[in-house]
Amino acid sequence: MLVTESIEEIRNTVKLWKREKLKVGFVPTMGALHDGHLALIKQAKKKSDRVVVSIFVNPEQFGPNEDFDHYPRQLEEDLKICRKVRAAAVFTPEVPDMYPGEKFFSISINELNQHMCGASRPGFFEGIVLVVNKLFNIIDPDIAVFGQKDIQQFLIIKQMAREFNLRVKLEMGKIIRANDGLALSSRNAYLSNDERLLAPSLYRSLSYIEKQISNGIDKPELLIAHQKNELEAKGFKIDYLNVFSLNNIKPVEKLEKGGNYILAGAVYLGKTRLIDNILLEL
Repeated sequence: MLVTESIEEIRNTVKLWKREKLKVGFVPTMGALHDGHLALIKQAKKKSDRVVVSIFVNPEQFGPNEDFDHYPRQLEEDLKICRKVRAAAVFTPEVPDMYPGEKFFSISINELNQHMCGASRPGFFEGIVLVVNKLFNIIDPDIAVFGQKDIQQFLIIKQMAREFNLRVKLEMGKIIRANDGLALSSRNAYLSNDERLLAPSLYRSLSYIEKQISNGIDKPELLIAHQKNELEAKGFKIDYLNVFSLNNIKPVEKLEKGGNYILAGAVYLGKTRLIDNILLEL
C-alpha cells in the first residue's frame, strides 16, 4: 500500500493505473477511521480496481469555535485499517500542501446550505466543497464514495460535480450503526460513558417519526415537536429535527405521495454534536 503526502506522487501513481486501464475509486476521510469508513472503502473496492483513501483534517470546514485542534487524529491506526481492507494508496497531505500561500479564490453555495447543518455552521459546506474539489483534481477518480450519515454533504458535492462537469461518479454508502442504533462517527469518541448510553435516543426519535409517517401521518410538525421535547428532557440540545426535501434540502410541512424526503436531526449531547438521518420514499 502506497502511503504518501506528495500530491505529485499520488497523481503519478493514479496516472500509471489509468494507463493500465484500471478503474480508480476514492474515499475521502478526515481519519479516525471506524467501521463506517471501512464499509465505504469496501464499497469502492467492489466498483473499482484500485482504491485511494485520503486522510486530511480540513481546517477550512471548521468554524473558529469548533474542534479542529481536538479532532481525533490517529494516523498509524488508520493506516493499519487501510492495509487490512487492502486499499491501494493512502494520501495524507499536510495543510500547506493543500492550501499553499494566500487564497484569492473561493467557492460559494446557494440554497443547498441554508438548512440542516448549513444553517448552524456558516462556511462549513463551502470548506467541504473547496477541499473535495481539490481532492478530485488531485486524485482524478472514476468513482468516489461518501456516507449517507452526511447526507447534506453528499447532495451538495453531487450538485457540484454536476455543475462543474466533473467526470467522477458519486456513490452513497449506507449508515453503519452500533448494535444500539447509534450512527458510527469519529466524534463519538468525545462521548462520556453516560452520554454514550443516551446517544442512541436520536435514532430512536427518528425511527419513531418514520414509523408514524409510514402509518399515514403527512403533516409531522406536532409529532416532531413532541420528539424534540422528549430529547430535551433527556439532556439533548436540539440543533434541528425535521423533514427536508431530498431535491433542495428545504424543510417540508406536508408530505406528498411519491415524494422523496430526508428525516434528519442534529443534536448536542454535552459537547458532542451528533447527526443522523433516515431517507423516506413515500
